[in-house]
Amino acid sequence: MLRRTLANVLCLTAVAVTVSAAPAAAAPTSPLPATITLPSGFQPEGIAIGDRPYAYFGSRADGDIYRVDLRTGAGATFAEGPGTPSLGLKIDGGRLFVAGGAGGDARVIDLRTGAVLRSYQLRPAADGPFINDVIVTRDAAWFTDSRSLTLFKLPFGRHGALPAEAVAVPLTGDIELQTGLNANGITTTPDGRGLIIVQSGTGFLFRVSTGGVTSRIDLGEETLVNGDGLWRRGRDLYVVQNRLNVIAKVTLDRRGASGEVVSRTGSETFDVPTTIAEYGRRLYLPNARFTTPSTPETTYNAVAVPIP
Repeated sequence: MLRRTLANVLCLTAVAVTVSAAPAAAAPTSPLPATITLPSGFQPEGIAIGDRPYAYFGSRADGDIYRVDLRTGAGATFAEGPGTPSLGLKIDGGRLFVAGGAGGDARVIDLRTGAVLRSYQLRPAADGPFINDVIVTRDAAWFTDSRSLTLFKLPFGRHGALPAEAVAVPLTGDIELQTGLNANGITTTPDGRGLIIVQSGTGFLFRVSTGGVTSRIDLGEETLVNGDGLWRRGRDLYVVQNRLNVIAKVTLDRRGASGEVVSRTGSETFDVPTTIAEYGRRLYLPNARFTTPSTPETTYNAVAVPIP
């Protein structure tokens, strides 16, 4: 375990996305594989796990969604991609929400059939968007764009009905647009009244109101440079610092206005992990291997570690 000595490191550009604050299922009765083999050349980015033992991975190469049985490690392509990335993923009931990266889009996929229920063009691809991550709340799905100070909201209708269009929510307040990656991972505050985003380049966490007003979360002297996927369990927020190959654990106050970095956990199995999800009291992370040139033969995997 690495402690607070890794704070305030040099900023390195990274890519990524995804995390949920929903409680995970109870621990299984038999051991699950600690390493999951993904297809060669897949270039994994996002991960989502619901209340059943299946993990969904998004490819930043062509947008394919790959489903794995966590009990056996066996997997297969679940939904063909559009040829543009699938980054952050989140499950809400029988739907999978997908952030479309440089494609500037968001998709909602039926978990029963793999069919696209609805697709949204959040920003024109020609404008250079990077739709990076997504979180689903009771009344909306929220997407980050790492290349602008904007969140995109899909407000749900009655019984969770999908809207006809997305709503752009400008980010104001403390956050400032930086060169490189800005808003990346996203989750909810412990009290459920706001959102939390991490700005990868600066390592700052921000609390965001539903109207888009940001306030920097007070972490003392700590920063979370290369912050990527976020996962919240109660008041504990887990932040993947991808190129540092660590998970930072931050204990927040109820509002998400301040917090303390209490630990950083590394693993020899990490190879630039990006996003994070939980099942059976384990954290699962896909290794994006950003520092390894990608070819059709490049191997990829996801790994599980105990919750710190």
